[in-house]
Amino acid sequence: MPKMKFGVTIDEELRKELDKIVGESEDLDSSRSEVVETILTAFFKSSMDHAKKARELIIKKRKGKL
Repeated sequence: MPKMKFGVTIDEELRKELDKIVGESEDLDSSRSEVVETILTAFFKSSMDHAKKARELIIKKRKGKL
């Protein structure tokens, strides 16, 4: 499957968590992009209703409950 490149803006706390995962995976020589792609792949391969879950998480984040 061909890959597509696009930009994403995340807050500093998420960037730190992402960098922590990358740092803990030095033996894999992974990048931020690879970690984000892996997280998205796991999310979309799960059996949940993705649109519903995304909406739920967006609402929680906006209310400061995430």
